[in-house]
Amino acid sequence: MPPPAADDRMQIMKWRSLEESAVGVEMGALRDVYAKRKELIAKYVPAEIQAVHARAVEELEQAGIANRALKTGAMAPEFELRDQTHQLVRSSELLDHGRLVICFIRGRWCPFCVGQMQAMNAVLPKLKELKASLIAISPQTAHQSYLMADQHHLQFPLLSDTGNKLARQFGLAYEVADYQREIYQRVFTNLPFLNGDSSWTLPIPAVYILTRKDSTLGTQASVLYACANPDYMERPEPTDISGFLARLPM
Repeated sequence: MPPPAADDRMQIMKWRSLEESAVGVEMGALRDVYAKRKELIAKYVPAEIQAVHARAVEELEQAGIANRALKTGAMAPEFELRDQTHQLVRSSELLDHGRLVICFIRGRWCPFCVGQMQAMNAVLPKLKELKASLIAISPQTAHQSYLMADQHHLQFPLLSDTGNKLARQFGLAYEVADYQREIYQRVFTNLPFLNGDSSWTLPIPAVYILTRKDSTLGTQASVLYACANPDYMERPEPTDISGFLARLPM
């Protein structure tokens, strides 16, 4: 494929500039935020690039990746990962204090991940009130997570899952197809640089809620809520997540 024309590059850069300011301090429903971002994509991103991403989503759906992801009632793996300040965060310690909400995201380069993180940040006080911790997990480096947290004023840990090792355990990881990899390279999304590895793997976006469960095997983490979707432009509403938690016995 030839490189994008100068006009296409200008359109892409203009869209990226606009999407950075698309979400203000006062946020409405995440679906409304996403609707605006989809409008910007339709207006500024070349149709051929939109078609490539749509094809990648369709192929992931046909491959049934969401069906392989951990489901409600499953046991979740224990993990420890570094956050944006390089501090070690252990799932077992977070679960000692209550339920754990996990958002698996692609990275700070994804406007839909940014929108979701800002929306989750807005409900963070409610989650704390419900005795729940919030973390986000992505394959990006700790430095990229630091930049994301700083730019968008995120008040929760962003953990680095190098090589998507944990995402694989949750059944979420996939390798970016060659045809989509070429598009990422053309629009300046250098995943090996952003993620610090050359695997070209990403997680499909997912939200989990975990709780401690004591059994004959010891203390484990049980999945109370699971939502995994290969369509990166669709995520659960943060208020639905807090509402789910609010309906559970404390």
